[in-house]
Amino acid sequence: MDAAQQEATARARELQRSWYGEPLGALFRRLIDDLGLNQARLAGVLGLSAPMLSQLMSGQRAKIGNPAVVQRVQLLQDLAGQVADGSVSAAEATERMEEIKKSQGGSVLSNTTQTTNSSGAPTVKRVVREIQSLLRSVAAAGDIIEAADSLAPTHPELAEFLRVYGAGRTSDAVAHYQSHQS
Repeated sequence: MDAAQQEATARARELQRSWYGEPLGALFRRLIDDLGLNQARLAGVLGLSAPMLSQLMSGQRAKIGNPAVVQRVQLLQDLAGQVADGSVSAAEATERMEEIKKSQGGSVLSNTTQTTNSSGAPTVKRVVREIQSLLRSVAAAGDIIEAADSLAPTHPELAEFLRVYGAGRTSDAVAHYQSHQS
């Protein structure tokens, strides 16, 4: 790999970090490990070709172009967390992955089978990810930060919201969301 390719890959990974919270290679490897998948199976569940998944993982390509695929990534992250905390068995996870594979995207807030907790309310993480996804579909993280900086003197709370949800980590956005609930 020459210097230009290395620079392009580093830039793609930095963009992935700003858009998805981390480089997609790390995110996809964690999903593969946590859910007991291989790359081909992960690509199938996400609705990507194996070469496209490989390009995203290696940083040859920065952005997932299809919002439904981004949503499936988020659903798989949630599922991996549920498997890790023991609330979903391996067998249930396999079943859920088939549901995720068939999901067409749309609003995650209306998809009650995959986005709600036992009381039927959307999970905080799902709500936060929907907000993040919406903001990030409108503008890149750098543009959101720039907008936040221009709003900060007159609207500091709105500026903070844009920074946290538009360019921050999901865990920080969850904490922000929870701290602003009555």
